[in-house]
Amino acid sequence: MTRPGTADDAAATPADGPWTLRDYALIADGERGALIDPRGGIAWLCAPAWHHGAVFSGLLGGPGHYRVRPADRWNVWGGYYEDGTLIRVGRWVTADGIVSCRQALAVPADAGRVVLLRQVRAVRGTALVDVDLDVRADYGRRPMTEVRHGDGAWRARTGPLHVRFTGAEDARPGADGGLRTRLRLPEGGAHDLVLEMATEPQGAPLDPRALWDATERWWKQAVPDCSDTAAPRDTRMAYAVLNGLTSADGGMVAAATTSLPERADTGRDYDYRYAWVRDQCYAGIAVATHGPHPLLDRAVRFVADRVLEDGAALRPAYTVDGSPLPPERDLPFVGYPGGGDRTGNRAGRQFQLDVFGEALQLFAAAARHGVLDGRAAEAAALAAEAVADRWTRPDAGLWELEDRWWTHSRLCCVVGLRDLSRQLRTPASADWSRLADRILDATRARCVHPDGHWQRADDDPGPEAALLLPLARGAVPRTDPALALTRSQVARRLARDGYVYRFEHGDEPLGDAEGAFLLCGFTMALAAHAQGLHTEAARWFERTRSACGPTGLFAEEYDVAQRQLRGNLPQAFVHALLLECSARFGRGPDAIPSVGW
Repeated sequence: MTRPGTADDAAATPADGPWTLRDYALIADGERGALIDPRGGIAWLCAPAWHHGAVFSGLLGGPGHYRVRPADRWNVWGGYYEDGTLIRVGRWVTADGIVSCRQALAVPADAGRVVLLRQVRAVRGTALVDVDLDVRADYGRRPMTEVRHGDGAWRARTGPLHVRFTGAEDARPGADGGLRTRLRLPEGGAHDLVLEMATEPQGAPLDPRALWDATERWWKQAVPDCSDTAAPRDTRMAYAVLNGLTSADGGMVAAATTSLPERADTGRDYDYRYAWVRDQCYAGIAVATHGPHPLLDRAVRFVADRVLEDGAALRPAYTVDGSPLPPERDLPFVGYPGGGDRTGNRAGRQFQLDVFGEALQLFAAAARHGVLDGRAAEAAALAAEAVADRWTRPDAGLWELEDRWWTHSRLCCVVGLRDLSRQLRTPASADWSRLADRILDATRARCVHPDGHWQRADDDPGPEAALLLPLARGAVPRTDPALALTRSQVARRLARDGYVYRFEHGDEPLGDAEGAFLLCGFTMALAAHAQGLHTEAARWFERTRSACGPTGLFAEEYDVAQRQLRGNLPQAFVHALLLECSARFGRGPDAIPSVGW
C-alpha cells in the first residue's frame, strides 16, 4: 500500500511542491486557520476546529487542495493584507494582464461551520483563472462523496463534514472526485467563490456580499488603530494575527500548523495547534500594555477557567475548548521537507512552574484596567496558592526540557506575585508580597553566578535569553546590577548580527543547532528599554521586526544565515511581544512603564 503524499499516489497528492515558510499567508477566523501559498493554493486547513484533522494537507505532502490561480502559469506573484485584518489579497502579473484574488475566512465564525471566501478580479486585461477543489477530511482519509449540483451550489460529504460550494456552476467532477472549472473574466470583472464546510447540513443562502460585509465589519471592530505605537501598521497586523488565532471561547493556539521543522531532520517538529497558557498570557499582557481591548478579556477568561478547573494541576497547554491534549501520533505523509508529520503534544502532561507566574501577571494586568471579575480574582488566588505549594519543586520550564530548578520559572512567579499584590488589595496581598521576596532570596542564593549575572538554573551556569523577560518586568529593580550584567552576557554570548538565540547547545556554534529565537529578540529590546537604553532598545526591536517574510508573518525562529523562517507559522507569542514592544516604545523615552517597572 502506498502512503499518501508519496510520488506513487498521484491522484491524492498536490501537483505542486512546498514553498519556503516565509512565502505562506494566513487567513483565520479564530476557530481555524488556512495557509495560502503564492500559487493560490490552500496548503493547510483543519476543520471544523484547529485540533481536528486537516481537509487540505498539502503543506505536509498530503491530499486535499483548493486552488484558485491564473491559467497562465508564466506569472509573478505578490499580495498584501488589507490593513488591520487577515483579509488577504493575492496578486499575479501574467504575460497579458493582472489578476487578483481577495480571500478570507468569514467572521464572526461558528465553531462548527467554516466559510472560505474568495473573490477573483481581472485587474488588467481578460483573466483566465483555474479553480480546483478537492476537500478531504481527517488528514485526507475521507475523499468527497455524494458530489452533486443543484440550486446553484455543489454539495458533497467528506467524513463528518457537509460541503457546499458556490460560484463554480460550470465545474465538472474529476477522476479523483474533485471539482474543476475555468473562469473567464473581462477586464474589471469580479467573481465570487464561497466554500462552506459544516458539521450539520446548512440551508441558509451563501450570499457573498453579505458575508464580505460582515467580515469587514468584524475586523474593523476587532483591531484598534494603534497610531500611538512605535510601528502602527505592524502592530495592527500583530493584533489581527492574535485575533485570528483566538477562538470565541478565548483559547488562542500557539500557531496554525504542526510539524514544521526548527532545523532540518533534527526531530524537533511539534504540533502547536493548541492553547499554551503561557502564550495566552503573553498575548493578554501585551494587549493590556495598549489598552483593555477584548483580546484581554478573552485571555483572562480562558486562563481563569483552566486554573479554576485544575488548580495546582494546571496543564501547560490545552485544546482551544479547554480539553487535554491528544497523545502524539504520526501521520502517513512525507512531511514538510526536513520535518515530520506529527500531531498531539506531550507538553500537556508536564509541570511548568512559570505558567502560574505568567497567569498572575495576566490577572494583575486585567485588574490594573479594572476588568478582573470575581471569577478571575478567585483564579488568581488559586494560582498564588499553587506557587506557594510548588515553587521549590523542579519543573520542565519555559522550553519544556528536563525537570530542573530553572531560574526563569521562579523569577516569573516573583513578578506575578508582586504585580498581583499591588493590584488586588486583599488580606492575602501582603502574603503574596512576602512569598515573592522569599522566592527571590532563595533563587538569588542558588542561581546568581559568582560573576553577578543570573544563570539558567541552579546547576547550569550558562546564559539564558528567557531571563530577560521577568527581569524587564520587575523581578529586580531596574538599577539592580544583575539586570545589566545578565543582559550584557546574553548580548555577548547569545546574540549574532542583531538577533538573539535562546541558549547554547553544548559546543555547537550559534545558528548550527537552531535559529535565532524571535521571542528573545523582542525581550532583549524590552530589557534594554527597562534600563533606560531607548536607542539600543529600538535597534533590537527593529532588527527582530525585520525577521518576517513578504506576508509579514513571524515564525518561532529565524535562520540568520539563510534568511529563512523556521518552525510553526505564525507563532503567536512572537506577534504578542512585537505588540508589547511597539505599545511601550510608542510612549516615548520619558514614559513611565505601568506594569512591574
